[in-house]
Amino acid sequence: MENRQSSRHSYDRLEKAVSGILGTGEITKKLSQVLAYAAVKGSVSYQEIKEIIKDDPEDVLLLAEKWRLLLAVRTTKSSAWEDRLLLLKDGEIYEIPNLIRYLVKHAIDTGIWDPENTIIELFKEFEDPNWEQIPGFVESIVEKATDYKINSNQIKKIFIQSGLSNRVDGLIAELKAAGIMSPKLGSIPDVLGAQSPIYELNPSVII
Repeated sequence: MENRQSSRHSYDRLEKAVSGILGTGEITKKLSQVLAYAAVKGSVSYQEIKEIIKDDPEDVLLLAEKWRLLLAVRTTKSSAWEDRLLLLKDGEIYEIPNLIRYLVKHAIDTGIWDPENTIIELFKEFEDPNWEQIPGFVESIVEKATDYKINSNQIKKIFIQSGLSNRVDGLIAELKAAGIMSPKLGSIPDVLGAQSPIYELNPSVII
């Protein structure tokens, strides 16, 4: 009984945290249950989502993809978010980005959606020598972004101004690995205009 109550409290704390970005409602409750499961396993299948929420997974998956909380494993050509092929049927698998996994686990314990501290925690795991500065970098990237998009030259400028010109490529690779951003390879006009690769930011980790 005690374990069941503890589990219920954990779900309640996660739902409270997720409600801070998605708002309250039945769909937030269902998505929170799915995220709690995916955070442990690293992924979740279509069939598992049906079993968890006792309902059709379509609305939950569409919301999760919109906020980059879950990403389809199936792709059309690359692992970029825009190339993930969201199919709503049995046999499909959806993965949870690294930082979202940390955010969910932290929220289960605290009831707070806390990008700043979870970014620090994840980049410590990456053994990044500049882990203390990463939240500041992310905040600067968000400030420079437009509609959750930013080009590579803008990102490089932020790192260079921080005295990390020798780490630009490595830091961009880590930000992608963390699930903080992803290349927008299909934005050809934007790329040509900026003369630089374009990245989209994960709206769920905006500080």
